[in-house]
Amino acid sequence: MINFNGTLVTQGSNILTQNRGFLYGDAVFETVKIVNSQVLYLEDHYFRLMASMRVVRMEIPMNFTMEYFEEQILTLTNKLGISNVARVRVTVFRNDGGYYLPIDKTVSFLIHAIALDSTLYAIDEKEYEVDLFKDFYVTKQLLSSIKSTNRLLNVTASIFASENGLDNCLLLNDSKNVVEAIQGNIFMLVGNKLVTPPVSEGCVKGVLRKQLLKLAKTIEGLEVTEEVISPFDLQKADELFITNVIKGIQPITKYRKKTFKTDLSQKLVSKLNEVVSVTFS
Repeated sequence: MINFNGTLVTQGSNILTQNRGFLYGDAVFETVKIVNSQVLYLEDHYFRLMASMRVVRMEIPMNFTMEYFEEQILTLTNKLGISNVARVRVTVFRNDGGYYLPIDKTVSFLIHAIALDSTLYAIDEKEYEVDLFKDFYVTKQLLSSIKSTNRLLNVTASIFASENGLDNCLLLNDSKNVVEAIQGNIFMLVGNKLVTPPVSEGCVKGVLRKQLLKLAKTIEGLEVTEEVISPFDLQKADELFITNVIKGIQPITKYRKKTFKTDLSQKLVSKLNEVVSVTFS
């Protein structure tokens, strides 16, 4: 028996009792966007998931190919009738058994999906204010760069932002440098130089981050680099924006008393949509 919310029930009635993702955060995940029955940036998402599983020493099933990954996602979105445009999360967790030390390294996966409104990305014109989150810090290590289900820092930062009337927070690493936002990578424009922190600083190795680094390099006169960003640098920025594969680009319009333009954000969204339209039409 187990006690669930004050009621004694049989242990088998609650699948979370032994679930390692629930008990220990022993799980990794990918969030992907479906456009016209195709997984946007399929290869990047698949190989990032495989790399994450290897980092935490999960046993990758022989049948877990990129084609299988895609098939399992589209089987669900087709059944739900949302394959035109959808947000899908794939969570891979180690199978039940053991305490910190698992009984074995085999895995199971869970996929769920919801419909999205638009295949193309769009800039939200409303004010978007951020500040630093300084209660807890991201560690500069390989585990910070993967999408694991241990997101307590992000959850706590989200609550902090909500309680303080902010739209988002910028996270710092243990060297007190700016790493990323709560749910995306951070880019900063200063003059003609576009900067994003290197993965070695502890940021997630974002799929859209990789795409935007390539796209930005096609803009004439724009220098694109991966460098450390300090909190003091934010005050000198002309633009700040956040990126992830679902939202695309979210410009930051206000940080403390500083306001920012959105010109480069607008240009990059247009370039991003050109790629999506051509590739996934």
